Amino acid sequence: MSVHQNFERRPKLIASDLDGTIVAHYGDITQRTIDAFRKAHSMGVEIFFITGRPPRWMPEIKEAFGIGKAICGNGAMLYDLHNDKVLEEWLIPTGDILESVKRLRAAIPQISFAVESHNYFHREKIYIPRWDVGLDNVGVDLIEDVITSPSLKLLARCSQQELSSDEMLAIATVELEGLVTVTHSNPADSLLEISALGVSKGMTLAKMAGRLGIDASDCVSFGDNPNDFSMLEWCGRSFAMSDGHPDGRKYAKGIAGPCEEDGVAIIIEQLLELPA
Repeated sequence: MSVHQNFERRPKLIASDLDGTIVAHYGDITQRTIDAFRKAHSMGVEIFFITGRPPRWMPEIKEAFGIGKAICGNGAMLYDLHNDKVLEEWLIPTGDILESVKRLRAAIPQISFAVESHNYFHREKIYIPRWDVGLDNVGVDLIEDVITSPSLKLLARCSQQELSSDEMLAIATVELEGLVTVTHSNPADSLLEISALGVSKGMTLAKMAGRLGIDASDCVSFGDNPNDFSMLEWCGRSFAMSDGHPDGRKYAKGIAGPCEEDGVAIIIEQLLELPA
């Protein structure tokens, strides 16, 4: 059956980014959104929350929805949301982290770094965190001093916002080609998110769907930023948020209304009216 014909069928899997997609920028999740995902789940649709977040930021998602599977770290971790357990990880090798830091320091002199895994977050003193304030109050002079094992994610920031995330991504994509996967999740910030080579939301979603015997044509995804583009591209049906990154339209098959207007919930409600 063709992908086009599958558009007349209910999806077997729904994958969604969190922040800016179904979680408002001020942190709220609407009841309509919660109800839409719960109804899909009750009808036998597999639910995946696929995010750049580490597990420590996931309790509110578990509490709000009470259902679903989670992929964290932009595809670097399969996480048991309901039992707070890391199931699988695809980490950046230590040598690749150090080489990435070396190349980016040369290309963007004002850059600073942090590394994170499911149980730690280390940053340089000049790296100013937006969210994990208090998690590492001291910091180190050079991130190389604490890179001793593979990590979930390498974070690179221009703390004075000398360059935008898009500008940083354009430089890093060239400098780090063939070494790691580099993306970002916030065009208004100055932050890169770096994963092991080949690791992305789309790669891990494809792996999980394959294990479930679900084809891309039976999957629907929603996202708003470059770290979502791989899964928007992979899924047979996908929707970029209308208020998200302008390049989302290049990768998605459709457009969803803004998060603040329940854009994802509206589309899920329509999808659930289709025959199985």
